[in-house]
Amino acid sequence: MELWDLYDKDRRPLNKLHKRGKPIPHGEYHIAVSILTLNSKGEILLTLRSADKQPYPAMWEITAGSVVAGEESLHAAVRELYEETGIEADESELVYIGENRGTGAIVDMYMVRRDIDLKDLRLQKGETEEAKWVTPAEFEAVAESGSITPPVVRRYYRCKALGVFDS
Repeated sequence: MELWDLYDKDRRPLNKLHKRGKPIPHGEYHIAVSILTLNSKGEILLTLRSADKQPYPAMWEITAGSVVAGEESLHAAVRELYEETGIEADESELVYIGENRGTGAIVDMYMVRRDIDLKDLRLQKGETEEAKWVTPAEFEAVAESGSITPPVVRRYYRCKALGVFDS
């Protein structure tokens, strides 16, 4: 059973725990993380969600997950990156991009730069089934085809607006 801390719209702790899978009360939020992995060519690492994983089965995404109760956002980002891809990163390697809000979630967005061969990834069974590197233009084409999860598409365009792909 995974528990989350709940927060108000201003990210103030409500001192309440929430059980994953239950609806989050209106006006309350849990913290989640999203990690954009870019290589030196500016390509984005996409992973394919397991066909059994709800919501969005068998759709492409970037690494993401929830911050568990008592955990800090940055630590959760490092943990999720390792759990889902096998990529080890130090907290100092992750760059905070900003936050994006979803229904019941405040998503802290991070970026890490890493050149890694796809064969060296360790995908998490039951979470991710495959991986690929795509350019931003390819990302947008895959997104238009409807094959990338809608929350990831929204986060991508937020990152694009913030100039993440400009360097």
